[in-house]
Amino acid sequence: MSFPLVLGEYQIDTDPARLDLAQCHAYIASTYWAKDIPLATFRRSVAGALCFGVYHHEQQVGFARVISDYATIAYLGDVFIAPDHRGQGLSKWLMDSIVSHPDLQGLRRWILLTGDAHGLYQQYGFTPLAAPERWMERAHLDIYTSS
Repeated sequence: MSFPLVLGEYQIDTDPARLDLAQCHAYIASTYWAKDIPLATFRRSVAGALCFGVYHHEQQVGFARVISDYATIAYLGDVFIAPDHRGQGLSKWLMDSIVSHPDLQGLRRWILLTGDAHGLYQQYGFTPLAAPERWMERAHLDIYTSS
């Protein structure tokens, strides 16, 4: 799989230079779980992460970031598709692109931190964790018992 990926007039790209972090921050800071988070804090959260931007022509309309040790665990967070671009299968396409990214293969555990992809997470095997709120997990059944 090579990036950018194309679906009609949309692209998914992992090039960090293409990201509009201020636009991502404006969305994230408007949500109840990250309300009023400073832009500097958000910038630090994406530094070193594998970030996925969703673009309609050159306009950024979606985003996700993955922090991983590239061996056992990945933290998937800040997933969103802009409201006026929903209903076109972009959330599913974004999730498919994330879980099939070559650098993220073989991971035993995924933790979803935040997101708004409309119930798709259960289709990908994520289940809610008791705490904290809005966290979900997808793990191989043997992860806690294998040596």
